[in-house]
Amino acid sequence: MKSSAFVHRFDLDVALRDAALDEHNRPTQRAIANIAIGMDIEDAYYSARELREAVEWVHEGFTGGKKKLTVILANRCDDFQRALYYALAGRGVIEMLDDLLWLEGLLEARGRVAAAARRAKVALMPLVEPYVAKQADGPVAASDPDFEQGPSWWLDPGLECAEAG
Repeated sequence: MKSSAFVHRFDLDVALRDAALDEHNRPTQRAIANIAIGMDIEDAYYSARELREAVEWVHEGFTGGKKKLTVILANRCDDFQRALYYALAGRGVIEMLDDLLWLEGLLEARGRVAAAARRAKVALMPLVEPYVAKQADGPVAASDPDFEQGPSWWLDPGLECAEAG
């Protein structure tokens, strides 16, 4: 029997695949883990971190936070950050930040494993590019930094349950 081309290669996305299938993770966490599969190691980490920082700045009321978030969402590059944002939008800002920090931790660990594997000259499975184009080919979000913050920015159903218990 002929062995597969991928038998003796390490899959850098294995932790993301596991997280995407783990029934103990929130549905939003499983969704964003799936969104990150195949993304470039550094790009995925820094993009998730940049999005988390922008959401955090808006939540904390930092000057320029809204502008930073609208610049990210209106960027004509690939849709990775938009996909992450819209998978989490409206669920409550605390849960959104928690999920982004969770993903950021997974992606940071993925980067450390990739670096160690490269130093040890371990064969790696190629990442499968999740996007067919390097830029968005459809409409993107409006870039008005004076957007109105709806209830998901200050009402978090997860926190209400925690306080009642």
